[in-house]
Amino acid sequence: MDNVKIIEGDLLARDLRFAILAARFNDFVVDGLVRGAVDALRRHGAAEKNIELVRVPGCYDMPLVARKLAAGGRYDAIVALGCVIRGQTAHFEFVAGECSSGLARVQQETGVPVAFGVITTENLEQAIDRAGAKAGNKGADAAVCAIELVNLLRKVEG
Repeated sequence: MDNVKIIEGDLLARDLRFAILAARFNDFVVDGLVRGAVDALRRHGAAEKNIELVRVPGCYDMPLVARKLAAGGRYDAIVALGCVIRGQTAHFEFVAGECSSGLARVQQETGVPVAFGVITTENLEQAIDRAGAKAGNKGADAAVCAIELVNLLRKVEG
């Protein structure tokens, strides 16, 4: 491994522009994810003027808006944040599945990183834990991922 060239993204967000795409549904959980994401971006050097929060009704709506944001050319990355809690019907699978596959498709088709910070949990307690309580903050994790992906792509693209 001594002679292998390693290419990886750094965690410097200075001069990068971010859209935080956040669902309003389950906002009592999502707001914690948003706070974590904004804090992480700022800690890594992002200026507040380069962070915009875009709200959508729910996670199912995220891919459409993410595509518009990515196509607009204003953002280096999108941080998608939401919360889907399993209920007693199959609704959970439809919403979570369409959200994740739709956001992945946006990323692949536009080349703009879409960091996935949509938590999918069995219950409210797990959601709260992942939004800044016992299990860290998945919004912060997604923001850091977005920074790294932008910088990695810049290196890979030359």
